[in-house]
Amino acid sequence: MSGKTLLKLDNVTVKFGGLTAVSDVCLEIQERDLAAIIGPNGAGKTTLFNTITGIYPPTLGKVTFNGFDLKNIKSSDIAELGIARTFQNIRLFKNSTVLDNIRLAKHTRIRYGFLSSILRDKEFLEEEKRIKEDSLKLLKLFNMEDKSEMLAKNLPYGEQRKLEMARALATEPKLLLLDEPAAGMNPTETKELTELIHFIRDHFNIAIVLIEHDMRLVMEIAEKIFVLDYGNLIAKGSAKEIQNDKRVIEAYLGSEIEGI
Repeated sequence: MSGKTLLKLDNVTVKFGGLTAVSDVCLEIQERDLAAIIGPNGAGKTTLFNTITGIYPPTLGKVTFNGFDLKNIKSSDIAELGIARTFQNIRLFKNSTVLDNIRLAKHTRIRYGFLSSILRDKEFLEEEKRIKEDSLKLLKLFNMEDKSEMLAKNLPYGEQRKLEMARALATEPKLLLLDEPAAGMNPTETKELTELIHFIRDHFNIAIVLIEHDMRLVMEIAEKIFVLDYGNLIAKGSAKEIQNDKRVIEAYLGSEIEGI
């Protein structure tokens, strides 16, 4: 995919004391990109996500999103700019209903003010009605509208993953970051996830970047792949280019690449 640059990392380095988790990383994500970041455990992948979303500030370098320098911007404000993410360990509001998980995310885009929320006036009631309707429409897209009143914790594992993605999309992002979305999934669920990620990108017209260890999923879905090793970006390119890169094979893929 080619288009306007949405996310840009310029020579980003992240250090924790004497440990360098990410070193001098440069990458770009364009609008509607479907990209993956791969590498062995401890390569710095999640640290990179945490830096993009404002959890860790870069020690050196610059992160720019949609023209905004993200330096000193809080995670909540970065989310309002249009970056949403899921986590390797599912972080739903498990004792809330499926619908309320979506509604809570929708409240990041509320149009009424503080006074309206206190008075529960016409503006408040109309907006809350719109939020509920939009939340149900989103659940319908994910074939989960019939589970709207279930507690999130009672969903099967694969559907908890789907709900987490739906909740992220409820914030109306321009960029969706998925941290190991296939973790813990069986082959059938992984196949459904592959189709779902394609659907999300095309239906919502957004860019998606995923961290993933399932190489079959990555090679099938990613149009652009970045490879980290010990915090360094050692390769980037298409699936075919990455499969044939000797540095990547030596550092990470090895025999995993056979049969893909």
